[in-house]
Amino acid sequence: MNVAPPPRWVRRLVVAPLVVLLAVALLPTSFLFVVFVAAVVSWALPGRLRVVRAVWIACFYVLWDAAAVVALFALWVASGFGWAVRRAPFRRAHVRLAGAMLSVLFWQVRWTLRLRIEVDLSDAAGLDDEPVLVVSRHAGPGDSFIIMDRILNRFRREPRVVLKDTLQWDPAIDALLHRIPAYFVVPRSRRRAGAASGTDAVAHLAARMAPDAALLLFPEGGNVTPRRRDARIAALRAVGEDHLADRAEQMPHVMAPHVGGFLAALDGTPTTGVAVVAHTGLEDLVTPRDIWRELPMDKKITMKVWSTPRVDLPAGDDERAAWLYAQWARLDAWLATEGAPTARSADRTAHDDGARPGEGRAPSGG
Repeated sequence: MNVAPPPRWVRRLVVAPLVVLLAVALLPTSFLFVVFVAAVVSWALPGRLRVVRAVWIACFYVLWDAAAVVALFALWVASGFGWAVRRAPFRRAHVRLAGAMLSVLFWQVRWTLRLRIEVDLSDAAGLDDEPVLVVSRHAGPGDSFIIMDRILNRFRREPRVVLKDTLQWDPAIDALLHRIPAYFVVPRSRRRAGAASGTDAVAHLAARMAPDAALLLFPEGGNVTPRRRDARIAALRAVGEDHLADRAEQMPHVMAPHVGGFLAALDGTPTTGVAVVAHTGLEDLVTPRDIWRELPMDKKITMKVWSTPRVDLPAGDDERAAWLYAQWARLDAWLATEGAPTARSADRTAHDDGARPGEGRAPSGG
């Protein structure tokens, strides 16, 4: 969805209350009735109770979102109706709330969709006393939620993230991420002259990062698809970066990373180490039809993390760009060893939205 969200006052006074009212309507009788009807329908249709699972997750998400909105409203009132909401105690309270929200969400998702998440941290060490720049591939629905859950609940760090402005349609995400370090970027197609780009937003968030902070970036700019991958390679050739295009063509599982945000983050915080996140298990879930076909998913998501302290990072921009490409080559090699699928041929990807060559996209929330 690329529909611009309404003004903040509409989101706060109309959208958020409507979600809460919908949650109240779902409890208890309407919710049970919808699930009963879905069960009857799924009994008459093939699909491993897909309708029941889809309805359950949708209803649960509404209840989860509404509960978060109520909790965020309570924190707003407690902060003096927003007067002290950005002060350290309330910021910590919002970070704890975000961690609790994700814990509850993944408890339900794992149970309903039969998901298993395994994380290899054998090469992730040495960043305990410095802020971290987390760079990850972007492939499959919800991968940003999974990584944010690990940042908050496994490593106990304060997250910073750049997201598409359309995620402000979600009342809980909208309110929460306007109170902790985050930035909503307007896509280039709707961006007004002079408005902040994704790189500008990254530089802003990277400034003054605390030792327990983690800034999450998706250098590929969006979920990996054949059309986007081909467009990125063509864009590199169009600007004379043939050597980088050649390296990108040798990485069949990933897209060539955009380096602007990565360099801005390192320039903004002189003490930032880097953690690279590879993951596999969700690549084939591109469209709603793909997700429906796979319900219940019954999948194992495998993640690999390796880290590099700031002292071991190169100094110049060209050297840092080459270093990032080397990490992406390592990521691609890891995906190959895990048996991850390569990009399907472009003629089978009619559902792809066709990112324009050279268009850098802000990292998304899922």
